[in-house]
Amino acid sequence: MNYELIAFALFAIVTLASAVGVVLMQDPWHSALLLGVALLSVAVHYVMLAAEFVAMMQVLVYVGGVLVLITFAVMLTQRDDASTEEVVQA
Repeated sequence: MNYELIAFALFAIVTLASAVGVVLMQDPWHSALLLGVALLSVAVHYVMLAAEFVAMMQVLVYVGGVLVLITFAVMLTQRDDASTEEVVQA
């Protein structure tokens, strides 16, 4: 049995499903988490290709950097509905 083919197919399905989830999710938090899953599964593909340095850079730069930047952007742009109701009532 070819375990490399099974692992490739499994992570290809995970990559595609999470990428579709990034596009279809309405909540930006869930979309960012699914983007992290997609980027990590791409890093697994790099490991399967024996490109460990590229996989490490994928995790450090994209998952570590870009995902943290997206998280901060979501935190800064989301409104707090409770505080806006207090302002309207005052």
